[in-house]
Amino acid sequence: METEAVAQLIRDGLPGAEVQVSGDGSHFDAIVISEVFEGLTPIKKQRMVMDTVRPQIASGELHALSIKTLTPAQWAEQGR
Repeated sequence: METEAVAQLIRDGLPGAEVQVSGDGSHFDAIVISEVFEGLTPIKKQRMVMDTVRPQIASGELHALSIKTLTPAQWAEQGR
């Protein structure tokens, strides 16, 4: 899988999210910034993102995804 394909799956599942993905074809790192994460627990945020790629993980097309979830305010606090 290509990084942009992973990013697009996440964007499709979380409309309006800003998504950055890096990786090597089977293992990926994603940074996902979205207002929908406001007030959610870290586990709920992770599940929301994982749900967007669950079919690809189940099929083995996507082997591993490390996720960092942030609200726009948290992203801004990090100076990005």
